[in-house]
Amino acid sequence: MRSSSDTVETKTALVVGASGIAGSALVDRLAEEGWDVVALSRSPLRRSDVRHVSADLNSVEGLREALAGEQASHVFYTAWSRMNTEQENIETNAAMLRNLLASLSGHPVKHVALMTGLKHYLGPFEAYAAGEMPDTPFRESEPRLPTPNFYYAQEDELWAAAGTQGFGWSVHRAHTVIGHAVGNAMNMGLTLAVQASICRELGQPFIFPGSETQWNSLTDMTDAGLLADHMIWAATADGVGDEAYNIVNGDIFRWRRMWPALAAYFRVEPVGYDGQPRPLEQQMLGKEGLWADIAARHGLAEPDLARLASWWHTDGDLGRNLEVVTDMSKSRLAGFTGYRRTEDSFTRLFDRLRADRLIPAASAPGAFQP
Repeated sequence: MRSSSDTVETKTALVVGASGIAGSALVDRLAEEGWDVVALSRSPLRRSDVRHVSADLNSVEGLREALAGEQASHVFYTAWSRMNTEQENIETNAAMLRNLLASLSGHPVKHVALMTGLKHYLGPFEAYAAGEMPDTPFRESEPRLPTPNFYYAQEDELWAAAGTQGFGWSVHRAHTVIGHAVGNAMNMGLTLAVQASICRELGQPFIFPGSETQWNSLTDMTDAGLLADHMIWAATADGVGDEAYNIVNGDIFRWRRMWPALAAYFRVEPVGYDGQPRPLEQQMLGKEGLWADIAARHGLAEPDLARLASWWHTDGDLGRNLEVVTDMSKSRLAGFTGYRRTEDSFTRLFDRLRADRLIPAASAPGAFQP
């Protein structure tokens, strides 16, 4: 999909938020493809094939100094900071992106790819799915909701900088992302793996925490590797830039079918929706000490439960009372053919979490044997 004159060897990628779910997958894919990769994140990456840059996205001068020696041709922006209110989210996250782009003025930037998400269609956390929602499947042509949203503010910053600095751009609206990261604020894959691991240790059932609507309705998700492919595609393929695109795996499923499949992986008993939601923030309340004990007994790499599980985010996703299905036609018609089966995305992630000693191995004891 790349033009013959725009070869990989001439490209330098700046990945912002490189230690997160999307950012780490981008670093993996770009390094595999032979890009010169510069990783900007709060936590340094423990790998020798990329250059790590530490800088505060709240400081233009700090960013200019940190990036002075770099000549990024392509920027992949996946960072965000969670604040207490949406107005604070707007002010903080718009400023972070604005500062980064301002610091790159004068650099040979050809394209900036911005990751956002389906809250573009659903609204921010404090007004989530409130009021009239667009019909599913969500399409990129839907107008913005009449609600303040930091995704909208980020898009406005991107477009303004593109107009003055002359780079191309793309926006990537992902659904819940399945990928590998520790310390991430929105990480359903790792959260469910930790929940299942705790249930197995205690010999307790694996209880679906969400709503009847989510249990029975169709939905979709986004594999972090596929998101990386999508962002690189839009940044390098001919004639597809300066657009916003949805990005999901391409399959659809119901949790009433997926939940037993996840339970089978961990050899725990699946329990579905039964009259009311049973949020993980309640199910897993006070389990910090138990997890520290599990980590010690199994030699796990991370004993701090708060760095692994984002109960609040998974409760929000699985507690929605509306169908969430995403249209991929725009990307397909533009030439992107990537696809993942969501069940495979989960199991590949679980395999990696075990290999990295973030959850107990398959031999861990448990009462339920299907």
